[in-house]
Order: sequence, then structure tokens, then C-alpha cells
Amino acid sequence: MRQHGKNIILVGMMGTGKSTVARLLAEQLGYSLVDLDAAIVDSAGSSIPEIFAEKGETYFRDLESEVLEKVLQSDRQIIATGGGVVLRPANRERMLEQGWVVALQASADVIVSRVGQDSGRPLLAGDVNERVKRILEERKDAYDFAHLTIDTSTLSVEKVAQQILAHYRV
Repeated sequence: MRQHGKNIILVGMMGTGKSTVARLLAEQLGYSLVDLDAAIVDSAGSSIPEIFAEKGETYFRDLESEVLEKVLQSDRQIIATGGGVVLRPANRERMLEQGWVVALQASADVIVSRVGQDSGRPLLAGDVNERVKRILEERKDAYDFAHLTIDTSTLSVEKVAQQILAHYRV
């Protein structure tokens, strides 16, 4: 096993299990848990749907990049990112520089079953099935930069964490 950065950074589409897996990994490793979306909400003083509605997606992505940069200044963290953080090449580069990146993926049907009723996801407004499939297609290569990719469709949270830890060395 090769040595990795001190942060484990989870990327992937919404509904792939990033937040849930991050909580378990942080507990198992004794690392700090950082939910990037929660850090953005703290920084903005507004919810993500409010930010999207009042200031738009570009503003949100700018804020997301700023908050990511601040978070990455620390180590020994498990960072659960928002699904779109990978859309900016500079964010991908910084994550690779400051940690070990794990992409979580799942099938469209699994994602819809996990997030379909969550009205707090601005990118899912409208037909959830159609939106999930469109976003998956738009981002099909966006997570390819990760050191490790795991399909969480049929795995328990414990099995996903186990696979990550089997490949990770501080």
C-alpha cells in the first residue's frame, strides 16, 4: 500500500452515501468529520436551497470552492463533499493535493430511492428520475480523478468503510 494524504475526501453524486460513510470513518479513525455542505451553510448563514434561490448556482459554486480551500488547510479529517464540488478543475486538484480521494457511486435507481423525497436538494426540482439520470450523464467522468471508486448500490455502510480502510494508509 502506498502512503496517502492525511485527509480522506469522499466525492460522488448525491445519494451515494458520502455523509453516512464519512461519519463511520471519522468514528473508526478518530478523525474530525467535515460535511462540506454544512460548512457552506455555516459560512453563508443560509441554507443551500436559499443560496441557490437567492444568489444562484454560480455564487454557490464560488462559495463552495472558498469553503473547500479553508477546510483543506487542516488534516486528519474525513470530508464529505457536495456532489458538484468536482465540477471545477481547481477543486479536484486541491483535493488530490490535500488528501486521498474516494469516489462513491450508485445506480440511478438507488440514488432516486435514497434522495427522491428530499425536497432540500435544489438540483432535483421537478422530475427526480429524469434529473438524477441527467446529472449522472453530465458528470459521468467528473469523478474519475479519485484514487479509489466504490459502487455503494448494494453495499452496507460498514462494507463501504471496510473497503476504503483496506486501501488507505496514513
